[in-house]
Amino acid sequence: MIKDKPWGGRFQESTSALVEEFTCSVHFDCRLALYDIAGSIAHARMLKACGLITPEEAQNIIEGLEQIKKEIEQGLFKWRQDLEDVHMNIEMALREKIGPVAGKLHTARSRNDQVATDVRLFLRDILDKALDLLVSLRWALVNKAEKTIGIIMPGFTHLQHAQPVLLAHHLMAYYEMFTRDTRRLRSARQSVNICPLGSAALAGTPFPIDRHMVAQELGFEGITRNSMDAVADRDFILEFMFAATTCLLHLSRLMEEFVLWMSPEFSFIDLPDSLCTGSSIMPQKKNPDVAELIRGKSGRVVGNLLTLCTVIKGLPLTYNRDLQEDKEALFDTCDTLLPCLRLARDLIEGFRPHQEKMYQACAEGFLTATDLADYLVTKGLPFRDAHHVVGKIVAYCLDRKIKLWELPLEKFREFSDLVEEDVYEWLTLEGSVARRRVPGGTAPERVKEALEQAKKELTEGRP
Repeated sequence: MIKDKPWGGRFQESTSALVEEFTCSVHFDCRLALYDIAGSIAHARMLKACGLITPEEAQNIIEGLEQIKKEIEQGLFKWRQDLEDVHMNIEMALREKIGPVAGKLHTARSRNDQVATDVRLFLRDILDKALDLLVSLRWALVNKAEKTIGIIMPGFTHLQHAQPVLLAHHLMAYYEMFTRDTRRLRSARQSVNICPLGSAALAGTPFPIDRHMVAQELGFEGITRNSMDAVADRDFILEFMFAATTCLLHLSRLMEEFVLWMSPEFSFIDLPDSLCTGSSIMPQKKNPDVAELIRGKSGRVVGNLLTLCTVIKGLPLTYNRDLQEDKEALFDTCDTLLPCLRLARDLIEGFRPHQEKMYQACAEGFLTATDLADYLVTKGLPFRDAHHVVGKIVAYCLDRKIKLWELPLEKFREFSDLVEEDVYEWLTLEGSVARRRVPGGTAPERVKEALEQAKKELTEGRP
């Protein structure tokens, strides 16, 4: 019998040192310690209420756990690798403080439902922080869009100049992305906020416990419905990690734009010195390293999501030790998401647009060519024919290195006799933007409506 292991009663040989090192998880799951203690205190109170331990025993257990909590918070607690994980470390420390009565705390529960509860409590806190940061990031986009409502810039497809748009409209596109991220994270929080404690190892427990009491004390909305599913389920982590991954992908897209826009070839924006770094050899450099790192770190969370998908894809019911591999991927995703959200918000608040440079860039690439085709449509020409005519006009202008609005009326009429003097009204950047009044379009009044709707959503706590 191995006396130094809580499970050692049926074993005759000591655990190999290599196995102890290989199976140990306390070096990363120790961050669940305060959640583990919170769950244990709630469990102890429930055991007392159900008559499974005496009030004196419950008091001793709770006081001992509170002492351990203080030691952990003060950095005085000594973690032991030979005790495998956070749960066994706390249980053994409790036994050392209050004696054999500590063993009664494990009545009607298992490490299987215990860890599932700890992770849900941990992830619920992370989700609350991420949701708060997403709200502040969305506000930053709205505020910046409102301040830049008059700035016209090139809109791109295939990274080629396409049509003129308002910078505010461009920024509000990201507002929509992060609003969807908010919805996904809120949905993930609902999935997380269900209590598995009381499912024990896999089959439930014969003791007359009150699972609802524990769930209520820990702030859960309800309890899991199937004990086998409760200890094997990691869907709630997958939901969070998918939502977090999608959010990081959106952040990465925005950061890519910042990196491009800050380059001399674009010169659309400048980023604050406080959020950039320099070169060790080139003294003139100002590098958008924060934006680049956010872009790069999105790859980490994609990998973490795939890691967990791979871990659970072939697991039979119920708990398998493979599930220990969920935590490092989860923790890394959490540790990546939160600072990226904070810094992305700071970049949005801090970037300075170069209005004249954006406007000048709109002169390249024939951004109002579609407007010219639309103009011909208003004169009765089918759009496909109008498209063909404008294509010829653009080719003519390219050969002569002139802009559409520089083409004389007589030359326009050589391509189509439908063209009249009013054509030039259709070729201005301001006119192009203003005509796109369709709901969701880039016309200033539509963007202002979008801003008011966004402010209403954020003020009311939606979505």
